[in-house]
Amino acid sequence: MESEPTAELIRAQLRRLRLSAELSQEEFGKLVHFSGSQISAIELGQRPFDRLFLKRADEVLESDGLLLGLLRIAELHGQPSWLRPWLDAERAARQLRCYHPTLIPGLLQTEHYARAVIRADDLLSDDEVERRLAVRMDRQAILARPDPPMLVAVIEETTLRRADESFRGIMTQQIAHLLDCVKRGGVLVHVIPAEVSVHVGHAGPLTLACGVEGDWLGHLENHVGGTTIDNNEEMATLLARWEGIRSVALPKGQSELLMKEVMESWTI
Repeated sequence: MESEPTAELIRAQLRRLRLSAELSQEEFGKLVHFSGSQISAIELGQRPFDRLFLKRADEVLESDGLLLGLLRIAELHGQPSWLRPWLDAERAARQLRCYHPTLIPGLLQTEHYARAVIRADDLLSDDEVERRLAVRMDRQAILARPDPPMLVAVIEETTLRRADESFRGIMTQQIAHLLDCVKRGGVLVHVIPAEVSVHVGHAGPLTLACGVEGDWLGHLENHVGGTTIDNNEEMATLLARWEGIRSVALPKGQSELLMKEVMESWTI
């Protein structure tokens, strides 16, 4: 969960904050449910730390989320090089448009849904699943900031209904989250009904970001990575593809009714 040299910085800040609070390692340990020797090992780099520990430490030391924030920055900068340009565009965007043919877009996923999706990759260790989950949840912070981007998401009805009995609890929570996001404002969700058999979006996931200058960037994902598109001609194609996807989706009100109907169908 940690990487050098960021881990060294986090350990140094932990020690600085603890000393500023005039707490011994033993006293601090009791407050975060660790022994003094465990705190010593963490500060010396002999024992790893995780998000839960840093969250507790921030609360006890009243550090306004500094330690956890440092970890989040490290995780974002630790993303693969092909993703970094898109993360910058996503954070700076004034508008975002997302479509995925089989999943709920990542910015609107609940923690339980996201974990299930990430864990479906058998090649990932439990630690890597949790690391990727944390990064995905942190990316959603752009929707909670004072000036969030306008997010328009298009999803498939078949995606909403793809839930056996063991997954319906997670899917019900996920659909409720979509409805809550729409109700709060700043987010629009449109559903493509199941009777639309074929449309241009079936070619793959598509996300578009419009910056403050009105410039558009696109992001295309695949099994081994992704590509950020900034070429004018290619962006014109992607914007046209988006219009094709959006045109076959239901209006806002009908989409909300359909999402509610899906949830209600599982409780009958």
